[in-house]
Amino acid sequence: MRILIVGGSGFLGNELVRQSATDGHVVAATCLTRPGTAAGVDWLPLDVRDRTAVVDLVGAFSPDVVVNAAFRQSDWVTTAVGAAHVAVATSASGGRLVHVSSDAVFSGKAVTYAEDRVPDPVTPYGAAKAAAEVAVQVISPTAVIARTSLIIGNGDSPHEGLVHSLAAGGRHGVLFTDDVRCPVHVRDLAAALLELASSDRAGIHHVAGADAVSRYELGCTHRAA
Repeated sequence: MRILIVGGSGFLGNELVRQSATDGHVVAATCLTRPGTAAGVDWLPLDVRDRTAVVDLVGAFSPDVVVNAAFRQSDWVTTAVGAAHVAVATSASGGRLVHVSSDAVFSGKAVTYAEDRVPDPVTPYGAAKAAAEVAVQVISPTAVIARTSLIIGNGDSPHEGLVHSLAAGGRHGVLFTDDVRCPVHVRDLAAALLELASSDRAGIHHVAGADAVSRYELGCTHRAA
């Protein structure tokens, strides 16, 4: 299978690239400024904000599956409009799209959230992710939209890096008790996304850990470890 990982140099993207290559697929991955380190992978520079560039790249590689893990929390165009560009390009090439979304599309006011719950984001990033979901659903009704949560793994995630830096006194900051997430290990998440890619499923799926914990509680766990 030919797999294109958009945002392949990120924390999740690198794991998606690694697992796809290990499984023997033909893999290409995009990066904005720096390629990843995985061997046997075609690293392709791409700015998802450039619709023409996205269409040209996807058309040239002609993937069976595109997994879009690209985002920038402070950039609406990358997170929302860029997702629409990827969806348009994937649909035009005849490929299958797995779009990575976030539980940030919800405010956290409810205790639990089902897939059919209407998003009610309270942050610009959550709003951008919610807008991206709408665009993907309209452009590519057969796509998978995988909402995930805080991604961790072996001390290498941004959250774990923050906790270790705070514990060592390398930076100042706080871990909130009212920011509750369902942490998921990057290896498990990547495997689940690739399983969804090879299935006939469509629509929104929640793909996260089983336990709801605050960033403070999770930080204490990482620090103890």
